[in-house]
Amino acid sequence: MTRFDPFFQTALDDLDRRHLKRVLSPVDRDGPVIVRRDGASLLDFSSNDYLGLSHHPALRARAIDWTERFGIGSGASRLVTGTSEQYRQVEARLARFKGTEAALLLASGWQANAAVLPALLRISAAQTGEPALVFTDRLNHASLHHGCQAAGVRQIRFAHNDLGHLEHLLAQRQAQRGLRFIVTESVFSMDGDRADVAGLRTLADRYGAFLYLDEAHATGVLGPQGRGLSAEAGGVDLAMGTFSKALGGFGAYVAGSRAVCDWLVSTCSGFIYTTALPPGVLGAIDAALDLVPTLDAERAHLAGLADRMRAGAGALGWSTGPSSTQIVPVIVGAADRALTLARALAARGMLGTAIRPPTVPAGSARIRVALSAAHDETMVDRLLSALEDAAREHGIAP
Repeated sequence: MTRFDPFFQTALDDLDRRHLKRVLSPVDRDGPVIVRRDGASLLDFSSNDYLGLSHHPALRARAIDWTERFGIGSGASRLVTGTSEQYRQVEARLARFKGTEAALLLASGWQANAAVLPALLRISAAQTGEPALVFTDRLNHASLHHGCQAAGVRQIRFAHNDLGHLEHLLAQRQAQRGLRFIVTESVFSMDGDRADVAGLRTLADRYGAFLYLDEAHATGVLGPQGRGLSAEAGGVDLAMGTFSKALGGFGAYVAGSRAVCDWLVSTCSGFIYTTALPPGVLGAIDAALDLVPTLDAERAHLAGLADRMRAGAGALGWSTGPSSTQIVPVIVGAADRALTLARALAARGMLGTAIRPPTVPAGSARIRVALSAAHDETMVDRLLSALEDAAREHGIAP
């Protein structure tokens, strides 16, 4: 016990009263869409394992093989112990997959955004003597906001997915010095909607801006061969993504020009000071890069399940917001209602996690349904039936 524990406990009690306290729930995973919790088996509609690859035998086999051949850990930062041939292989394959000159692996998606953006944005002061002008979507992921804060820049926020507002802000600042950056997601993780990447590319070209695109929830799922929405738009200046979602493993990447990636090797704290990913994780990534381009049928199945979920939830009276992807929010409103509904779903064998502020704006708490190609139509129908029964039992009207 510390002398500050009473302060922490008081703050925790306040969070609890406002239905905002987070707790860890022990689970055992039993395949990509089944978990066991408190002795019960639940259908998992909360995982980001969009293609069901987290238990794929090819990923498991290569992770084991590379672990047995190359060891458990990498030992240190790549700038300290060097870059293994396995790293070079995976980064080269990733660059080809994304259609870029180069790619760089990082530890996690959150860490990538939080560390890459400060390194990227400092080029403005280094080259112009003025801070970067950074235009960001208001609903960007917390890691993107953190990266901008860590860079010490003031974000110029545009209304969510509003390219007209973005262009207005860009035009307003045409006379200002400083390099311009547009920072956004391609698929927004809480609403499941998409950015107009082609429109963003056009604005970036028109106003001489650098386009940074977080493809965490699009990589593997959208675009030709699952290469993300940037591939549909002819590319962006730097694409970030993860291997921990549709690719079933762990880690993150950025893909762009050789000059940008070389700059990050010298300036990105999250690369310089972080131990490199272990060989087993690299093996799983390598196997996923074999599989993902071949999974068009799985991507089509996933899109069909999402359409079914949106239609079914809408028929029950629930709003699913602007969702157009495998992420389908069932918007409940108050945090306590979302928690009650999540518990009632669990009692009916469904894992649908309540997402509450500050992750989403106040008054928009929701059950975030994340679908997987490992689900089938019967599973989605069971979730919809459980949602209807749970809402009726607890008097939670849409």
